[in-house]
Amino acid sequence: MSTVTALPPTPLAAPPLPPAIPPLPVRRFTVDEYHQMIQAGILGEDDDVELLEGWIVPKMPRNPPHDTMISIVMDDILTPRLPGGYHCRGQSAITTADSEPEPDIAVVRGPKRDYLARHPGPADMALVVEVSDSSLSRDRTHKARIFARASVPVYWIINLVDRQVEVFTDPTGPDPAPAYRARQVYRAGDLVPFVVDGRELGPIPAQDLLP
Repeated sequence: MSTVTALPPTPLAAPPLPPAIPPLPVRRFTVDEYHQMIQAGILGEDDDVELLEGWIVPKMPRNPPHDTMISIVMDDILTPRLPGGYHCRGQSAITTADSEPEPDIAVVRGPKRDYLARHPGPADMALVVEVSDSSLSRDRTHKARIFARASVPVYWIINLVDRQVEVFTDPTGPDPAPAYRARQVYRAGDLVPFVVDGRELGPIPAQDLLP
């Protein structure tokens, strides 16, 4: 019988601070300034970047296992389980107070046409998922901090390096050191709860979420 391997639901250690500022003139950008650069053509589709806590940073490189697992998890596993009123977005922007990350998968409330004029915001998010290999450190620190600050209720890291699914819950919301207070780890043989707005839509075998 499969069992859940879980860490105690205690607060996580505070994530590390953002990288030190380089010894050159630099500045952070607001979300509005970031949008203005996109609208003005300063940043285009060929610029593989995202806005994280005011910094315009390059997105991590992608490889076949990463992209294949995004497709499997989003199209074959999560989308068929979603009730009406929710949909999945893949590698698309979400807008928070200080960031515009592009998570690998997001479960969003409402019909797709609601987002023709804007990206989903924190109030629209039920779950975000990152499929992590080379991005694992960033996803555990910077991305977790951003999503916790925005009060995204559930955050998954599908960890391809250690072959495990890390489920983060109970975000602090805006806080001097935003973080998720609980983290559970699921490995092959375990069942991962798929919870959307308090509704259990799983469980999902962890091995189905891993390559």
